[in-house]
Amino acid sequence: MLKGWIVYSKKDFRGNQSYINWFIKEAARQSLQLQLVIRENITIGIENNQRRVYFNGEMITDLDFAIVRTIDPMLSTHLEACNIIVFNSAYVSRVCNDKALTHHIVQQLNIPMVDTIYSKKEQLSSHPPLPYPFIIKETSGRSGKQVYYIADKQSYLRCQQLLRTTNLVIQSCHVQMGKDLRVFVVGKKIVAAVLRQNDTDFRANFKLGGSATLYKLNNEERCLIKKIVEYFDFGMVGIDFLIDYDGNLLFNEIEDIAGSRTLSNSSDINILRIYVDHISEKLKRRKLL
Repeated sequence: MLKGWIVYSKKDFRGNQSYINWFIKEAARQSLQLQLVIRENITIGIENNQRRVYFNGEMITDLDFAIVRTIDPMLSTHLEACNIIVFNSAYVSRVCNDKALTHHIVQQLNIPMVDTIYSKKEQLSSHPPLPYPFIIKETSGRSGKQVYYIADKQSYLRCQQLLRTTNLVIQSCHVQMGKDLRVFVVGKKIVAAVLRQNDTDFRANFKLGGSATLYKLNNEERCLIKKIVEYFDFGMVGIDFLIDYDGNLLFNEIEDIAGSRTLSNSSDINILRIYVDHISEKLKRRKLL
């Protein structure tokens, strides 16, 4: 039986215990031993000019794969360098947890998106970079956090005091506010799409009070999404799209640590079973099974 980790940060794992148990159950179904590991108990680095991984002070030499459910591209990079297969990959983690870098990569695939400025907090002046209203996002934010709706000069100046990190994207909000589409992808498979709407907030995130309904993609939308899917080597992600006033999809972001609450609430699709099947197949291709 192959040994794997599912890695969470100390602050996140308690609120995801049922999801973790579901993951472990699905892994066991595929004869994969999956252990919950807290990131703060892992030490990585160089010792005697060799890459090392320690867990609770003991050196790890028998780990086959890791499902990293915390934002830590360096951890994923180091594990891969130690010949441990990581889901999502270090490349996906690095790109998709940086909103500016994600837009930079996806734009070359000829995917439509709103006008976007890459900036730093210290580069903001008293003059707004776009006509009001617009959106400012911290590039490392997720789940709708660290996103600011800038309606006027007062909110623009106030936002500059609230920003917690340096790197930003500034975007036009000439779209249907409070509405977006989350597309669930496993490997090269488009599993399902969920339309998220929020009547009380400009953000459509389910955790912020939005609703979610299963959405049937048309052929044009599928072709658009497949351009992204074919470029990346995904494990499981959520690709988010904004919707313009004509109903067309505009790329927004890729969620590396995608949850499945909206999909589970709006369908009977067992996405973790699909994901673990994908992990098992990838391990087989690497001749570990």
